[in-house]
Amino acid sequence: MIAVAGFLATVKGQDKLPAILKNELNRNLEALKREKVPPYFMAYRVNDVETYRITASFGQITQSFTTRERKLSVDVRCGNSTLDNTHPLKSDDFTFIRYRGTELPYEENAKAIQQAVWRETEMRYRNAADLYAKVLADKAVKAEDEDKSTDFSSENAITYLENPLSAKEKKFNFALWEEKLKQYSAIFLNNKDVISGTATIIFQIERKYFVSSEGAQIVENRITTILYLSSETQAEDGMELPLHKSYFAFSPDELPSDDKILADAKEMSSLLSQLKSAPVVDSYTGPALLSAASAGVFFHEIFGHRIEGQRMKDENDAQTFKKKVGEKILNENLSVVFENFIEKFQDFYLNGAYKYDEQGQKAQRVIIVENGILKNFLMSRTPITGFSVSNGHGRAMAGMAPVSRQSNMFVSSVNPKTTHELRQMLIDEAKKQGKEYGYLFMSTVGGFTNTDRYMPNSFNVTPTLVYRIYTDGRPDELVRGVDLIGTPLSIFSQVEAAGDDYGIFTGTCGAESGGVPVSSVCPTLFVKQIETQRKAKSQEKLPILSRP
Repeated sequence: MIAVAGFLATVKGQDKLPAILKNELNRNLEALKREKVPPYFMAYRVNDVETYRITASFGQITQSFTTRERKLSVDVRCGNSTLDNTHPLKSDDFTFIRYRGTELPYEENAKAIQQAVWRETEMRYRNAADLYAKVLADKAVKAEDEDKSTDFSSENAITYLENPLSAKEKKFNFALWEEKLKQYSAIFLNNKDVISGTATIIFQIERKYFVSSEGAQIVENRITTILYLSSETQAEDGMELPLHKSYFAFSPDELPSDDKILADAKEMSSLLSQLKSAPVVDSYTGPALLSAASAGVFFHEIFGHRIEGQRMKDENDAQTFKKKVGEKILNENLSVVFENFIEKFQDFYLNGAYKYDEQGQKAQRVIIVENGILKNFLMSRTPITGFSVSNGHGRAMAGMAPVSRQSNMFVSSVNPKTTHELRQMLIDEAKKQGKEYGYLFMSTVGGFTNTDRYMPNSFNVTPTLVYRIYTDGRPDELVRGVDLIGTPLSIFSQVEAAGDDYGIFTGTCGAESGGVPVSSVCPTLFVKQIETQRKAKSQEKLPILSRP
């Protein structure tokens, strides 16, 4: 790993792409400065990604392939940092189109790469100049902006280089992992209740490049490995009942042992049979426990998107917390911190780790909530009132334009409770509310939330394993057909306590700038009042033929 001032000289001979990108950026910028509407900032970002993917179903390989993609995205800003073409428009006739980038040649052929970069720069400049004209017209005829902050923050240009990965670091043993996945997925063959049972591994090698007209020059490597177990059954009433288990590491060698994964597959198979005959629940309001893993999904979906700062520049966004800085928004025992540079917590690897974001800004520790009080937001280089600089959260998938996004979220309590104490709190609260039982949300696969002003600011989280905890001491009962719903401010006010355990939610979060890797580290939560509704179910009949 090298961090140097003479970046281009260091790269020469081992990786030609940074120099090609920088030279082409300088050439194009000088030419465009002579235009009537010249750019004041330009940046090129390239994601060079190799992906190895294998899928096995019921003990046999169904997919096994390698792909490579080298994607270029070009950022051109016209106007000035106070007001530029990225400024949110209020015009009713404006349609937002997501930028998707373009493909670059794989080979280090300077002429071929220059041609692709030139064409994309031409297109992005024309688009930026056109948008800037719309912004000026919009400002002239529309109401004054509520947020009067600038459109682009002033930041230091960073130079950073990581050497290309070695052949050993990039090696992936297809034959070995094909046999492993066959073993994992073959477990589901032993249970006739299982109608789908797969195991998938995705090994990805990425080299990220960033150069800007400010002088930033960054090259960073990223290797990730994700293993999925997915299985499904179908109840007699047609309801589809899936279960999923995922494992994340930076290298295939760091994944759990075969014994652990096989044991998990067996447990999933057993739970599917139990789910198939489990009772369907009705709508409910009352107390609940969110297990550590479920709480991570809950906080990511319902809380995390509402503290992504760039959203609050847009007056179509609900801006749930924009004017609540310094106010209590969570239980006074709870704190929420983002640390995007941490790669491991206890025994868990964290998918949301990186050194530099997609705008060339260094990863930082950001305290969002401290003892229940809102302190900060996740910031890209788009300022909002009271927050004028980036804290390293301008993120995007390959080819897309960066916006404020989540990374590694850590939720903690200064007064943690044991599992037994949380369970008793649930039972006591259920009795107080005259309920026969409360709910334990054991696992959750994801969900969605609305943050704009034109739709109700509600959320829907999708649990896969839910149990009733009875107040009279009866054994816990597995149930099905539950969706956790509500509105954010209401449910946050009901979070009463957190546990002394921690679970990890690791996944890919989809939003305006595409899918970005994220993780949430969260304890079990006790919520005094939640609301559920019946889950939508398939209208398909059960299979006529029995499974072989």
